Amino acid sequence: MSRAPSRVPLEQRIGEFGASRAPLVIWFVLVALGTAALGCAMVPLGPGWLGTVGAVVVATAFTWCLAARTGGRPLVFAALALVCGLAAVASDQDLLLTGAAVGTSAVAAVLGVMITVPAAGLGTAARECLLGLVVAGIGAMATVGFEPAINKERFEYVGLGLAFVGAIVLVHRLGAGFHGLGRRGLIIVAIGAVVLAATLLYAELLRRYGSAGLVDQLLEWVAWSREHLGAFPRPIATVLGVPALAYGCHMRARRRQGWWVCAFGVAATSPAATALANPAVSVDEAALSVVYGLLVGLVLGWLLIRLDLALTGTRGRRSRVAEQAAAVRPEPGRFAPLL
Repeated sequence: MSRAPSRVPLEQRIGEFGASRAPLVIWFVLVALGTAALGCAMVPLGPGWLGTVGAVVVATAFTWCLAARTGGRPLVFAALALVCGLAAVASDQDLLLTGAAVGTSAVAAVLGVMITVPAAGLGTAARECLLGLVVAGIGAMATVGFEPAINKERFEYVGLGLAFVGAIVLVHRLGAGFHGLGRRGLIIVAIGAVVLAATLLYAELLRRYGSAGLVDQLLEWVAWSREHLGAFPRPIATVLGVPALAYGCHMRARRRQGWWVCAFGVAATSPAATALANPAVSVDEAALSVVYGLLVGLVLGWLLIRLDLALTGTRGRRSRVAEQAAAVRPEPGRFAPLL
């Protein structure tokens, strides 16, 4: 007498699928195919619909990864992102396409921060900053793949605002809430908030009310850099975003409150995710601007790390090596859920 085949519950099958490496392989394939389609559309090469298809695929894959990384429901949010992207493309309405584009830039900017891991030394911190900007760069391709109709300044501000709010909400859970900051963390976050506000307000006030002489002088510096170096780095990414991400990854290897510092890393990933939205800037210049911001920002991040070690650590090269070797605060892997 044969036994009836046992049925595996759906919840168990989904759990086994999530625990395997299949979702990660599928995700990498989707990102690679979406990026390739976006690259072909930018050349241009192939049919005209490659850009929109690549944008929808990348937006869906990034939403999936962000939800999985932060302990959410990746299949639910990925399906929602897919439906929203397809609806925006099918409608061919500027409002919906712009909304899909700015949402994609915000997701890419937050994912660029969340996909990082703790960094014991400056070299690994630089690697994490580079990875975050690469993720944001792919998001920038998907952002313009939706072909939004935008006002450049408004689009960048909205994207940065959405990314910053999303990062703060997630970091509040990852960093043990506000009570996990401590006095030192509170001071660091307050300084970061002041620098962010000052950078944004100064740029806006200078654009609207700055004297002609000062504006002309700054424009001359920008023009010289663009003519001789090929690009000019974004100030908010150079002064705040990259240093905060490098220093935050450094802190996360030692203290959980380093996540609060990493939240300001969206000041680097968000401008990178909207770098291609300005039609007056070529792709080469946009890429060089991000690279220059990364290089200068890493120098500032190195200074922050050395200052931190000088104030809190012991002096001497051997002591610094021992401190770096002891920086092994446990944290899930790069593609494992943080929560």
